[in-house]
Amino acid sequence: MSISENLLRIKNNLPENVHLVAVSKTKPVEDLMEAYHAGQRIFGENKIQEMTEKWEQMPKDIQWHMIGHVQTNKVKYMAPYVNLIHGVDSLKLLIEINKQAKKWRRVIPCLLQVYIATEETKFGLAHDELLQLIHSDEFKALENIKIVGLMGMASFTDNNDKIRSEFQSLKDIFNYVKPYQLNNCHFEHLSMGMSGDYQIAIECGSTIVRIGSSIFGSR
Repeated sequence: MSISENLLRIKNNLPENVHLVAVSKTKPVEDLMEAYHAGQRIFGENKIQEMTEKWEQMPKDIQWHMIGHVQTNKVKYMAPYVNLIHGVDSLKLLIEINKQAKKWRRVIPCLLQVYIATEETKFGLAHDELLQLIHSDEFKALENIKIVGLMGMASFTDNNDKIRSEFQSLKDIFNYVKPYQLNNCHFEHLSMGMSGDYQIAIECGSTIVRIGSSIFGSR
């Protein structure tokens, strides 16, 4: 099946309230343009340099989501245009995003990444670190970022019950912090679910799914 056929098949099966991020990392601009012509407007990349090159070449009505682990020294390259940063897991990173956003007179939307998997390799905040962060005075002083939700990645496993329980734990945390609204904090989105587990994620309340190989083919 072609990229556009894959995309339409997935979109037709998504509930209306769920946003699809087409994960286009390592894929050439021609592939992204095929998805674009099929109506896709949100693309996710995990390397800032690659995302910036694509942003420069492609139509300007595209929303670019940074879905990979972010190094503070690279934030400046995406600050002029990035629409959502998914994997924010430290106050240090938020301070840098805030600083770069200010230079461009922007408020950059971010998701706080919460650690829900049992694997050592995944990034993210523990539940208590998340609460500590959003209650800190340094966080409250940041005026050029907006936390719009949480993001998490389940363990890489075939055990659907395990995946479901990890997603459910993130949904529980989301429900816990949702009433906590500040000027720079409005918990509205839950980004969880990729090609292999997005259906389970949606059942558990995900509003943003990140799908790559099911659209563009394996890497």
